Amino acid sequence: MAARQPVGTPQYEVVLGVRLDPSWSSWFDGLQLEPTLDGRTRLVAELPDQAALHGLLARIRDLGIELLRVSRLDDA
Repeated sequence: MAARQPVGTPQYEVVLGVRLDPSWSSWFDGLQLEPTLDGRTRLVAELPDQAALHGLLARIRDLGIELLRVSRLDDA
């Protein structure tokens, strides 16, 4: 059985343990920051490759922000 090949640019959901103001969007290369009702921040990003994902995660690490979850959103 052949492995399923991804189609298009992978999309990821990143949940942060703090609420960031939308003005932080420019620091995250224009990604939309969505505050959640429980005081967290959700980012959904189309990233072309693993290097781009690691770059995003490095920015989060460099800010000292708690990273709660990283999930790949596959087309269902």
